[in-house]
Amino acid sequence: MHKEVTGAARIATSHDVARAAGVSQPTVSRALRGDPRVAEVTRRRVARAAARLAYVPSERGRSLSTRRSGRIAVVVDDLDNPFYLELLDALHDRLERADTRMVVLTPHRNDPLRVERLLDGSVDGVVLTTTTLDSPLPAALRARRFPFVLLNRVVDGLDADSCTVDNEGGGAEVARALRRLGHTRIGALFGPPDTSTGRDRERGFRAAAGTALAAELVRHGPFTFAYGHEAMGRLLASRRPPTAVFCANDVVALGALNAARGLGVAVPDELSIVGFDDISMAGWELVGLTTVRQDLRRMGQIAVELVLDRIADPDRKARGVVLPAELVWRATAR
Repeated sequence: MHKEVTGAARIATSHDVARAAGVSQPTVSRALRGDPRVAEVTRRRVARAAARLAYVPSERGRSLSTRRSGRIAVVVDDLDNPFYLELLDALHDRLERADTRMVVLTPHRNDPLRVERLLDGSVDGVVLTTTTLDSPLPAALRARRFPFVLLNRVVDGLDADSCTVDNEGGGAEVARALRRLGHTRIGALFGPPDTSTGRDRERGFRAAAGTALAAELVRHGPFTFAYGHEAMGRLLASRRPPTAVFCANDVVALGALNAARGLGVAVPDELSIVGFDDISMAGWELVGLTTVRQDLRRMGQIAVELVLDRIADPDRKARGVVLPAELVWRATAR
């Protein structure tokens, strides 16, 4: 037998909670968002009334009263890279603790994100993770005093909040380590020069590698598995192949490792491979990639704190945080 539904239960409002708790409606709003001006005994009475009525605070109502959306956008255009999935996870955890929702925007590089999309009131600030050196978006946001933070990458000459790892120092440490191991013919699969990460890792590695870096064994390309696989095949087909290769990131290194093993080159007996980032799969026993570690949890925490501080105080001085890079030894280099 089917029971006919003649009506739906009415959804409780903040006014219902106010009547049940014997307080004003504004007091309900303040109590439920933890306003310290509300006495503890009142806050508990309101919370009990809200629970009894199954009241769910309205995000729209909160936005109208606070003039804020309670949302932070994260712009990322490379979700194929596990690095960004792990970074998004770190950002989400920290935003969740701040009672703030995360909105992920994934513009295509051929259709860049327009600044107007961020200024419509739907978000309070933005975290930019895949900015290129020539991207106009950060400067446009800065000119409009819209809260944002540069995470993972930076833009030269821009007075803005940022959090990165020491990319140049990390690249230099890899080069010094390979030279200490006795490698005198080193190749490199560098990243795109229009990113601060690609440029700075290359700059640090070149400076420390010196003559051990063979000019004919240097390539540039995107941070992709396909680039690492194809470029490593070319390096190993050269008349004098390298004994070690530094890769722009772990995804490139995984492509390079796959190519080497497919060609029957023993890693690390015949060839050492080093990546950068230390994504989770780099530590898998099957992979065992020697790489440079970034503390993604800490980077995410700092980025959220920077953008929330900027929202709270738009006039404060910009802060640039650079975290140390750590070389992690595993099974692909010796």
